[in-house]
Amino acid sequence: MNEVNQHQKNSLVIGDVFPTVTVETTQGLMSLPDAFQGKWWVFFSHPADFTPVCTTELVAFQKRMKEFKALKCELIGLSIDQVFSHIKWLQWIEETLKTSVEFPIIADTNGLVAETLGLIHVTQSLNTVRAVFVVNPRGIVRAVTYYPPEVGRNVDEIVRVVKALRIADEKQVAMPAGWPENELIGANVITPPARDVKTAQKRMGGKDCYDWWFCHSKLK
Repeated sequence: MNEVNQHQKNSLVIGDVFPTVTVETTQGLMSLPDAFQGKWWVFFSHPADFTPVCTTELVAFQKRMKEFKALKCELIGLSIDQVFSHIKWLQWIEETLKTSVEFPIIADTNGLVAETLGLIHVTQSLNTVRAVFVVNPRGIVRAVTYYPPEVGRNVDEIVRVVKALRIADEKQVAMPAGWPENELIGANVITPPARDVKTAQKRMGGKDCYDWWFCHSKLK
């Protein structure tokens, strides 16, 4: 098996169970996914400490901690730097940028966790990739995104995804593009499509339906 195929094989995809791993973090040893049992959580990896893009991302995540907490969602980061490097970096961020990072960061010094999750880029083996996994309270991966080293993440989008997934699961609906500011239906949500002829006919011509397979409603 070549390197690319092996990397793809190890990568987590939507619907996977997050693997059980014990990790060293800036807040002590933790066992995942048990540490966040019953909560949503965002696991994100960054290429390296003391790099400009990653620094802006840590600040962005921290600035939105209240929004994540309101969604009962925890944060945890990872890179293959040593915990001493993480600690010094966080101290620098607090002293220089006046931001105290409250979430743990995994020090995956030997790269075993990153390797397990498919986070080591095949052509840049010295750094972890810039990845995000949104995990539900049962430890199931619900969303996955990757970014290149030169482009930082949009943390507002990650907040939106967590919020949308929580509502989609609770209400059994789907969310349109750009929700809650969609060009067609605004903050409305998409109702499940009809699964029988009678329901499909009933929906035809409805004021909240473009067609029997595309209906929407206000979020209740």
